[in-house]
Amino acid sequence: MSGCLYIVGLGPADEKWLTLEAQEALAQAQDIIGYDPYVARVPMRPGQTRLASDNRVEIDRAREALTRTAQGRVVAVVSGGDPGVFAMAAAVFEAVDHGPKEWRNLDIRVLPGVSAMQAAAARLGAPLGHDFCAISLSDNLKPWSVIEKRLEHSARGDFVIALYNPASRARPTRIVDAFTLLRRLLPGETLVSFAKAVGREKEEIILTRLDEADTSLIDMSTLVVIGASGTKRIAREGARDWVYTSRKAE
Repeated sequence: MSGCLYIVGLGPADEKWLTLEAQEALAQAQDIIGYDPYVARVPMRPGQTRLASDNRVEIDRAREALTRTAQGRVVAVVSGGDPGVFAMAAAVFEAVDHGPKEWRNLDIRVLPGVSAMQAAAARLGAPLGHDFCAISLSDNLKPWSVIEKRLEHSARGDFVIALYNPASRARPTRIVDAFTLLRRLLPGETLVSFAKAVGREKEEIILTRLDEADTSLIDMSTLVVIGASGTKRIAREGARDWVYTSRKAE
């Protein structure tokens, strides 16, 4: 039997965010591997093996998936959002790069999903309508000095900035550090959006300004969007305002 490894993006929430391609791959898979909360989102099917683990063992998960694929099994490694955005696709290819040569010839297929950034942008309107960048505030795999440098250059370059992994129990103050830096570089009236738990029961969208933003409202489920000079707010009566970034650079 020829093995196959699917790297699947589950989207930000329930199955309505899941692509048809991803659904088909999950139905075919003999083994489902991933971070525990993501594995729990995959419907149970008879005969499937499920291997759930902690969120800091990505390389171990990748190696296990590749080993099983090399043995001829059909494996699905699952990530929330899109697997290529701060998720398992990079871990799998890192494991391939440093693993046995035969892993390079395996059938590996990356199946895109709706990223947290895309989901948040859709709720807001069109904040990513012009040039933007995505930065993870997690310093587990890179020093904070690197994150500071990227934040600074993004702000000076007038990019819309999407912040992933803004806060956690282990890193409660990094979002404060990030806002302190950005407040030195950007106007106080810069539009800021907090998109919390998009697609889930406790979804919440908060629109504010850089100089008024309350970082205590941010948790790990929040996607933070820092506007650029071309980011505008459209006021509405009886409904949440829309946010968009002009297609014309100013």
